[in-house]
Amino acid sequence: MSLDIQKITAHIGARVSGVDPSADLDAATIAELRAALLEHKAIVLDAPRLDADGQARFAGHFGDLTTAHPTVPGVDGAPNILDVDSERGTANVWHTDVTFVVNPPAISTLRSITIPPYGGETLIASTAAAYNSLPEPLKAWAEQLWAVHTNVYDYARAEEDTPRQKEYRDVFQSTVYESLHPVVRVHPETGEKGLFIGGFTRRIHGLSETESRDVIRLLQAHVTKPEHILRWSWKPGQVLVFDNRITQHYAIDNYDSQPRKLARITVAGDVPVAVDGGRSQSITGDASHYTPVPETSDAAAA
Repeated sequence: MSLDIQKITAHIGARVSGVDPSADLDAATIAELRAALLEHKAIVLDAPRLDADGQARFAGHFGDLTTAHPTVPGVDGAPNILDVDSERGTANVWHTDVTFVVNPPAISTLRSITIPPYGGETLIASTAAAYNSLPEPLKAWAEQLWAVHTNVYDYARAEEDTPRQKEYRDVFQSTVYESLHPVVRVHPETGEKGLFIGGFTRRIHGLSETESRDVIRLLQAHVTKPEHILRWSWKPGQVLVFDNRITQHYAIDNYDSQPRKLARITVAGDVPVAVDGGRSQSITGDASHYTPVPETSDAAAA
C-alpha cells in the first residue's frame, strides 16, 4: 500500500501516514519514505510506539548511523542517541547538524519524548529554496565562496549559562573541529544546489572578519525568509526526519523553561561537493570515531 503523503508548505515539509515507524518496513516502503524525504526535505510521522531501539532501527533504514556526537556522549546504553534536553541548553540558533566535521550527517531524526504544553516548535528551512530564489548574480558569486565551520561556540551564550549548561558547553567544545565547506553545496542524490551555511559558520575563506560577517548575515537572512520555512508544533510520540544536506533548523525557546526533551539519531553523510566539483576539507580535528569519512564521494554532477 502506498503511503499517504500530505504536503505542508510550498517548499518544505510533508506529513506521512499509513506507516508505523516502529514496525519492520519492507524495501518498497523504505524507498517511498526516502523519495518523500528527498522531495519534501522534511517529513513527519506519528510514532506512538517508537522507543530508543525502534528509532535506531528506523533511522538505519536511511543509511549507516553515526554515534551521538563528536564530543557529547550518547545516552546510557544507546551510543547513537543524542539527548536533546532543554535543561542542557537550547538550540535556538539556525544551524545544520555537525557541519564542523568534514562529512556532516546526511539525515537527522528527532523523536519527541516530553513536549511542553505550548511553544517548543522546531523550524526547518529549505536551503534549496533559498538558493533558487537568489538573484542570478548572487547565485554565481555564492557558488565561488568557501566557509570555515567550527564547534568553538555552542548555541547558548556563555554569560547566560546555568552550571549544567556550562558543563555541556565545555564538553561540546572539548575537542576543536574546523572544516572548510562550499557555501553552495550540490546535493549528492538530487543534484539540487543549496546554501550550506548556518550557526557553525565562522568566516568566509579569503575575506576579513568584518567582510565575512556581512556576507554570512546576508545569505543567512535569505535562508530564513518565512517562505522557506516549515514550523512544526510537536506532539508526544512523533518522529521528524529532515535532510541535513539541504536544510537548516532552529528550536524555538518560547516555552517558559518548561521541560522539553527529544532524542536525535543521525545518519552518516558524504563529503560536501561544490558546484565546480571541489570537495570539503578537514582543517582541525579527527571525527572518525563519530562518522567514518568515505573514501570517495557519490555527489551528483552540477
